[in-house]
Parts: sequence; structure tokens; C-alpha cells
Amino acid sequence: IKGPQVMKGYWNQPDATAECLDAEGWFKTGDIAVIGADGFVSIVDRKKDLIIVSGFNVYPNEIEDVVMAHPKVANCACIGV
Repeated sequence: IKGPQVMKGYWNQPDATAECLDAEGWFKTGDIAVIGADGFVSIVDRKKDLIIVSGFNVYPNEIEDVVMAHPKVANCACIGV
């Protein structure tokens, strides 16, 4: 993402700023998107989406895929609480 609406960086955190903003001002969101045949962009995942449960790394998209495989489930979302 690039434009006047994008932040200039993290306050007093140059390393964190360098991780998410490139030299030309592009903000790397970490979102993973696809462009459909109709030309619309859909965000389908997060690059660093991870929930730690009792010391285990749990990836929400893997849980959602298993739940969505059930024929009686129309939609779901996995979040950490």
C-alpha cells in the first residue's frame, strides 16, 4: 500500500519501520491476497498469522480449513483469545 494515508513509520523505532516500509514508501501489510477472474482482490490470509496455545504454534488458516471441510459449516474464523 502506498499513499498519503500510510504512516511515515513507528515512533523512535527505525528497525521496526524498516521491516514494514521500503525506501519508496510502500507499506508491507503482511496480507496475502488473490486476484479473481473478475478482477477483484480478496485478502485470504496473513503472512505472520500465528496463535500460541500452551506452547504450540497454531496457524488459524489450518484450523479454518479443517472446520470448513464439514458440510454443515458455511463460514468460520479462528482467533486467539
